[in-house]
Amino acid sequence: MELTDVIRRRRMVRAFDPDRPVAGEVVDRMLRHAVRAPSAGFSQGWDFVVLQEQQDRDLFWRTTTDPAREPDRWLRGVSRAPVLVLCCSDPQAYLARYAEPDKGWEDRDPARWPVPYWDVDNGMAALLMLLTAVDEGLGALYFGVPPEHQGAVKSAFALPPDRRVVGVVAVGHPATDPRTAPRGSAASRRRRPLEEVAHRGRYGVPWSIGSDGV
Repeated sequence: MELTDVIRRRRMVRAFDPDRPVAGEVVDRMLRHAVRAPSAGFSQGWDFVVLQEQQDRDLFWRTTTDPAREPDRWLRGVSRAPVLVLCCSDPQAYLARYAEPDKGWEDRDPARWPVPYWDVDNGMAALLMLLTAVDEGLGALYFGVPPEHQGAVKSAFALPPDRRVVGVVAVGHPATDPRTAPRGSAASRRRRPLEEVAHRGRYGVPWSIGSDGV
C-alpha cells in the first residue's frame, strides 16, 4: 500500500473481531518498524511489552478496569483485540544520555527538558505501529492507562518502577458488525482544516499555497 493511502486510511478502531488472530510475523513487523522511530540523542528509551496470550490480555483488563462496573461499549469492543502492546518509556535513558560528554549536561535534571521527549519519542514509535497495522489490512487503537492504574500494570507485567506506560496499542481485525462499534463524540467531530492549524511565518497567518508554488 502506498504511504499516502496508509495515512489516509488510518483510523482509531474501537471494536475488534475476537475470532481472527493476528499473525506473529505481523506483530514482529510492527515492532521492527517501531524501533525505527526517531529519539532524542538516539537514546531509544523505549520498551514494548506484547500481550498475545489470552491470559495476559485478561490480566491487563482486570488490572485496569473496575470489576464491579458493567463493561461499556468501548470496553466490550476494545477488550476483544487479540494483541495489546504496552508502550513504555524510560526517562533515565534520556537523562543519562544527555549527561554524556558529547551533550555537555553534567547533571540529570529533567527540568532541563522543555517537554518529556521520552514520551514524545514513544508516541512516534506507537504511530509507526499504527501505520504498519493499516498497511497489513488491520485496525488499531492507541489509548492510555489512567494514573491510578499505572502502578498495578507495572507490577502485573514486571515492569521496572522507573518505566512509564505511555500508552497501549490494540491491534486486530476490525469488527464487521457495526452494532459492536462504540459510538462517541469523535465520530461527529470534524477534522480541522489545514488553513486553521498551519500558519505561515507567524501564528494567525493561515498557511496557503502561494503563487510561487511553495
